[in-house]
Amino acid sequence: MNQNSIGKRISEVRKDRGYSGEQFAELVHITPVYARQIESEKSKKAPSLPLLIDICNTLRVSPDYLLRDLLINNEITEIHELETLWMTLPPSKQNLAVSMIKAALKCCEDSAE
Repeated sequence: MNQNSIGKRISEVRKDRGYSGEQFAELVHITPVYARQIESEKSKKAPSLPLLIDICNTLRVSPDYLLRDLLINNEITEIHELETLWMTLPPSKQNLAVSMIKAALKCCEDSAE
């Protein structure tokens, strides 16, 4: 995906939150025309960093959600992967996973000394 995927995600979340284009534009302090340009898949408009922060706060969405198609794998991706694994484990296996992680970290600390 390209830069326009940000606009597509913004549009999807805005609609999911029940905001019209005009309401959304007012909440993030931009004109409705500029909001449409950002959301348009044909436009090359991208929000500035301060505007992106306002958009994330207004829509209650994380920047990594809006940017995920543009970023290579990073810490956030790995955290989401761990979270997905965690949520699929029954409680008894969650306890086992915590014990294993603690043991691995202790082993790393011991070998570093």
